[in-house]
Amino acid sequence: MRTTTGFFLMTGSLLLISAANAQQKAKPEDTEFYTPVPKVIDPGKAGCGVPSDAVVLFDGTSAAQWVSAADSTKAAGWTVQNGVLKVNKQAGDIRTKSSFLDYQLHLEWRVPENITGTGQARGNSGIFLASVFDGGYELQILDNYNNSTYTNGQAGSIYKQYVPLVNPLRPPGEWQVYDVIWTAPRFKKDGSLESPARVTALLNGVLVQNNVSLKGRTEYIGQPSYNAHGAAPIKLQAHGDPSEPISFKNIWVRPL
Repeated sequence: MRTTTGFFLMTGSLLLISAANAQQKAKPEDTEFYTPVPKVIDPGKAGCGVPSDAVVLFDGTSAAQWVSAADSTKAAGWTVQNGVLKVNKQAGDIRTKSSFLDYQLHLEWRVPENITGTGQARGNSGIFLASVFDGGYELQILDNYNNSTYTNGQAGSIYKQYVPLVNPLRPPGEWQVYDVIWTAPRFKKDGSLESPARVTALLNGVLVQNNVSLKGRTEYIGQPSYNAHGAAPIKLQAHGDPSEPISFKNIWVRPL
C-alpha cells in the first residue's frame, strides 16, 4: 500500500526529472528576441543634451511652443532673455500648444538668489503635467532650501497628495532640474476610471516620487477626483505670491 507521503515524494521526483529533461532540450535561442528592434536615437551631449526624438518646448530663444493658459489665441506673455524664460505674473499661466498623453519631461528652474518670503510665498510655481478642466495634476515648484511648509506642498511633492521622498534642493540662485515620467490616466467608455495617472519624478537627479498613483486632479481645497479626458497640454504656473518671479530653461518632452 502506497503511503500519502510516499506518493508526494514520488510525484515531486517525477516533476523534477521532467523539468530537468525539458531544460536539457531547451536551446539558448528559445529565449532570445530579435524583434522589435529599438529605434536608434542620439542622446545628446552628456549633462545638457536633448535626445534627438524629443520635442523641444523651450530652447532659450523663443516661447513659440507656449500660449496663454487662459486664452490659447494669445501668445505666452512671459519674458525670454539671456536664454531663460521668466515668469510674468501679470500675464498668468502658460501652456503648451500641443497636447501629450504619456511622456518623459525634462525641465530646469531657478528661484532668484535674493528670493524673499516664507512658506508657500517663496518662489511658488508648478508644473501641471496635464492641464485639464481649469486645473490639472501639479508637481510643485517652490524654494524649500531652508524654508518650511506643509510637506505635501513643498518642492518635489505631488501637490496636496504625495510628500517627496527626500529634499535634494540646491540654494536659491542655482538651477534645479526635474526629470519626470508621466503616465496619463485611462478611462472606460462610460467615463469611469480604468487606471489612475502615475508619476515618477527625479529632482536634481534624485528620486522624489516613485511611480505613485495619483488620487485625481490637484485640489487646493477638498479631495482630488477624476473626470474623463485624453491627451492634454502641459502648463506652467504664474503663482500670485509676492515673491520674485522664477525662471525656466531647457524644457523638452519625449512622447512615449
